[in-house]
Amino acid sequence: MNHVYVTATLDAATWGAELAAGDGRGRIYIVEPTGTLEDDPNVTDKKFPGNPSRSYRTREPVKVVGELLDWAGHSPDQVQAMRDGLANLKRQGIAVIYD
Repeated sequence: MNHVYVTATLDAATWGAELAAGDGRGRIYIVEPTGTLEDDPNVTDKKFPGNPSRSYRTREPVKVVGELLDWAGHSPDQVQAMRDGLANLKRQGIAVIYD
């Protein structure tokens, strides 16, 4: 990836942690950007105009200043529905990340 992706909402951060690759519980880090943030075109331009998820990206490093340990995830059914939807997009060839 060419960018570091960040969000300013707990819900979007929770989805990122829950859908991350790997085993075990995902992690949510609290970060400070060291450079300019721009709206994440993967969700803001076409899917959610106006950036309600407050999703951003940067080419610059971010400084980890903490970790949010006490967060509640979505239900297993919600996570599976999201995974199924993402897999369906991939099968259709439209699971593209504009990086």
